[in-house]
Amino acid sequence: MNRDLTLSIDVGTGSVRAALVGGDGRIRAIAAREHDQIVPAFGWAEQRAADWWTGVVAAVRAVLNEVEGAASRIAAVAACGQMHGTVLVGANDRPTRATVPLWNDKRTSGLVSAFESAHPGGDYLTDSGNPPTPAWPGFKLQWLKENDAASYGAAETVLMPKDYINLRLTGERAMDTGDASASFLMNPAMRAWSPAMVERLGLDVKLLPPIRNPTEILGSVTAAAALETGLLEGTPVLVGGADYPVSLLGSGVCRPGLASDVTGTSCILTLIAHAPLLDPEICNVATVEGHWGGFVLLETGGDAMRWARRAFHERTLSYDEIVARAAQAPAGSDALFFVPYLTGERLGAHRNARAQFFGLGAGHGLAHLHRAVLEGVAFASARHLRIMESASGTRLERVVASGGGAKTELWLRIKASLYDRPIVVPEEAECGIVGCAVMAGVATGRFTDPQAGADALVRYGAEIAPDPAWAERYARMQPVFDRLYHGAQSFYDDLDALAAG
Repeated sequence: MNRDLTLSIDVGTGSVRAALVGGDGRIRAIAAREHDQIVPAFGWAEQRAADWWTGVVAAVRAVLNEVEGAASRIAAVAACGQMHGTVLVGANDRPTRATVPLWNDKRTSGLVSAFESAHPGGDYLTDSGNPPTPAWPGFKLQWLKENDAASYGAAETVLMPKDYINLRLTGERAMDTGDASASFLMNPAMRAWSPAMVERLGLDVKLLPPIRNPTEILGSVTAAAALETGLLEGTPVLVGGADYPVSLLGSGVCRPGLASDVTGTSCILTLIAHAPLLDPEICNVATVEGHWGGFVLLETGGDAMRWARRAFHERTLSYDEIVARAAQAPAGSDALFFVPYLTGERLGAHRNARAQFFGLGAGHGLAHLHRAVLEGVAFASARHLRIMESASGTRLERVVASGGGAKTELWLRIKASLYDRPIVVPEEAECGIVGCAVMAGVATGRFTDPQAGADALVRYGAEIAPDPAWAERYARMQPVFDRLYHGAQSFYDDLDALAAG
């Protein structure tokens, strides 16, 4: 029997996607099933785990119907999924509460603030690998214990979204190193649950499942799951991974010196390093190939363009027209700066940061404003990359760009010049799907390791090199941007007070 396909499953925030991937890394069939996000209160965000499974069943059946004999050709199933969605599972393999708090749920903000007040020196970093943020499942578990004691008490295990899908497929419970590392509960040096963090948050260690390598075989498709999905009983299923590190792998970012720039609404910047970067401004995730991804999230990435389109044009211009306007201005926008913190910052003491234009003169026009917006996001991104380079002692060699922002050539040229490093874009935008195929190739013995798999399956378009003149201009502007960033912080509390009346 020729098992020449991988079934990749991606449990996203907006939809579940399933795809059949050939041995060359190209997608043969893909299907998606959307699911709703529930907002029961301001700042809360939930979904039903049952909806994820319904979506998986529908999407898998859809792709199996597109390719002849697909079920018998699948060598392995590999799933990735949205991170931090905290699923409490009981004795019957079903959730003990109907809804699951998601990565973007902010209900734990008070718990995070209390933790920061109790630990101002950052003594927890060696035990957690990360600074505190409302996203982490550790704080979500703390909230659930305090506010939904019945569901918490009935739970046997806490799982992440893709782990719940794996449980439905195989009957087995586990969490991969990527999701575990971003829980605020895993000791990064040991790659094991941290007794110190479990104690600090007052949680029950019995809820934490085994931590396993993403490329290990977790189990096989059960008879019940085969009946629902159309898969063959006994098909191998991997432990799989968190969508973020799996997408890094599927974009080829899998060795120290490589960086990832994923610009969508936000901008996530990742630098691969040999060890976690224990710094209050940097988060860390264990990568599939065994390294660490130090990352910083800039809350305003593509959202800066969206804001400018609304504020300056009331949405009457297309994004292409706005970029064309920006291209009319010179590099550096004639010394006009945009500090891009429209929705604050994720970490640190100034989460209430604001945006600003600085340096406006009578000679500036809309073209300058639009280019300054693009450059401002790039200046902020470059600042983060330099912090991570310094913390890791790793010199950045190349940046791999993905997400919606990677479709804007001018923005890529600006970033390449500001980073003073070349940028490449993967040919296949579905990096998570490709990453799952790489993991499956390792699990089935086709590839010796994840890097070899990525080398075989990931392809890039043309390299975008820095413009020497732009790079020289931006190098002189970056220190001014950095001073603006720090100098503005003393005003944020005053602005909050004014806004509050």
